[in-house]
Amino acid sequence: MQPDLAARIQADPRFQELVSKRSKYNWTMAIIMMIIYYAFILFIAFNPTALAAKLGEGTVMSVGILTGFLVIIAAFVLTGIYVRRANREFDTLTAQIKENAK
Repeated sequence: MQPDLAARIQADPRFQELVSKRSKYNWTMAIIMMIIYYAFILFIAFNPTALAAKLGEGTVMSVGILTGFLVIIAAFVLTGIYVRRANREFDTLTAQIKENAK
């Protein structure tokens, strides 16, 4: 990349807005996922008998298996939410920055 092009891009207020928004959003999503995951781990550590409880009479599945499955689903949902916002907002800003840099 040419030094003057990099300097123009970095000086663009939209680039600074993109970096700021994306960074805040990445941290927010990471913190949400960490809260979900560590809550699950702490629940395992401090109340393992609750997770061993069966979901119902005659069922094989326990509360822990269902909860672990829900943690995985939460990761997929958060990824989908991130991709949706990235495709709508972040990609639009990136396209504007590229157009302005030409």
